[in-house]
Amino acid sequence: MTGHNQRVGKWGEKVAASHLQTLGYTIVEVNHRTPFGELDIIAREDGMLVFVEVKTRTTTALGNPEGSITSSKQQHIINSALHYISTIDTPDEDWRVDVVAITGKPGKGALDIQVFPNAIYL
Repeated sequence: MTGHNQRVGKWGEKVAASHLQTLGYTIVEVNHRTPFGELDIIAREDGMLVFVEVKTRTTTALGNPEGSITSSKQQHIINSALHYISTIDTPDEDWRVDVVAITGKPGKGALDIQVFPNAIYL
């Protein structure tokens, strides 16, 4: 059975993908698994490959969603991105990692969605 946090997380990923599309991103893949972890969203924007980490919280009582990305999580994202790049036909392509932070509840009122381009880098 899927827990509350997993349901909220999956919902947040759908919201993030839709929001990114309105900003001009093209979604390439969602929930891509690598030996180092999962990449929430792989997209393209302005000719660049973009790996997107989505963090969703229903409240900011424990802090903003983007604040929950630890240095260990950042390293998993970078390793996952590097692994993905090693598997594609254009491994020299420019890339970056963006973070989408969402605060809100599924089906309940306004959402706060923030996109942080190039939020995690080597």
